[in-house]
Amino acid sequence: MKRLQFLIKFHKSIPFIKDFFRSAEVKSSNKWLFAMLLIGYITFPFDIIPDFLIWFGIFDDITVAAILLQWMVKIAPDSLKAKHQLFDQEI
Repeated sequence: MKRLQFLIKFHKSIPFIKDFFRSAEVKSSNKWLFAMLLIGYITFPFDIIPDFLIWFGIFDDITVAAILLQWMVKIAPDSLKAKHQLFDQEI
């Protein structure tokens, strides 16, 4: 249920993503890891569930993006979480 709420509020996470990659408090290795995972998933031609199965394929993509974003929130410094009020979105 928390993951569904997280997906509904996804658009509010865009400023967090921007600040995550710009923050000096986040290790550069973590920034590279998430950049590579996000770019890799976007450019990788195969999905867990193919996109031609319209609703299931889209749900698959959104779920992977949500999991990556939640992982980013978990490892983000507390100051960044407080700035974006993301403490309640951790799983």
